[in-house]
Amino acid sequence: MSRFEVPDVDLSQYSMRQTVAPPLAVLVVALAVIGGWMATTGAPANPGIEFTGGSEMVAESDASQSEVRTAFETEPASIRQVGTGGDQYLVTFQTETVPDIRDDASVSIDVVQSQEVSPTFGSSTQQLALFGVAGAFLGMSLLVFALFRTFVPSIAVVVSAFSDIVVPVALMNVLGIQLSLGTVAALLMLIGYSVDSDILLNNHVLRRSGGFWESVDRAMKTGVTMTITSIAAMAVMTVVSYIFGIQLMTAIGLVLVMGLTTDLMNTYMLNVTLLRWYKFEGVAQ
Repeated sequence: MSRFEVPDVDLSQYSMRQTVAPPLAVLVVALAVIGGWMATTGAPANPGIEFTGGSEMVAESDASQSEVRTAFETEPASIRQVGTGGDQYLVTFQTETVPDIRDDASVSIDVVQSQEVSPTFGSSTQQLALFGVAGAFLGMSLLVFALFRTFVPSIAVVVSAFSDIVVPVALMNVLGIQLSLGTVAALLMLIGYSVDSDILLNNHVLRRSGGFWESVDRAMKTGVTMTITSIAAMAVMTVVSYIFGIQLMTAIGLVLVMGLTTDLMNTYMLNVTLLRWYKFEGVAQ
């Protein structure tokens, strides 16, 4: 029976500059992408209709997806198949009301259900979601500082968690994934994942017996196994939901895979480097 084992990686052979440069470079690029996005669109990521307002409907038709797309007076913002029969589509629009079907449309479309989200409600939802992420991050930061009560180990956890959120948001812009309530939930989950792996590392290094690199190696064997297992589970969920056309779950899975992969880099390169400086060159001396 095959068994997954974390390979031994001798991080001590690399200088602190070599291990800290890649995660910092990725973070800087991600911040540049988000900054450019905000400068051009006014938002850190493309918001979905939950945040901008709009309308959506479930349409039933024997026509193809492309034929349904061209049947409305206003072009849909998105369209995808739903259900198991293959003849129902979830169609979303950036307009406050569902537009009419064109008179010259050559396809027959039956509206199963429809709903509208007003811009005012969408704006308040967006603010609530952003406050939720900011509040969770602030609460996490205060808890970390209360646990370790030293600046460098605490700030290492906070910076890693910050990067674990920023990098997936930047990749969402590149891949065209909208910011929705589902992807906001994924970002909140990433805060928990990040803190879990970083606190595991810090506890092994700061509060358990053994040398620095021995403690790092013990933490990696546990932490890397946990994270890779989570990545594999999220990847399977992403593929399955994509096959069955569950767009929301696909987006959530992609965000989690990107964030967890980023967490591996941040925890065992950025965080380890900051702890290394703290133990050998910083105030711990």
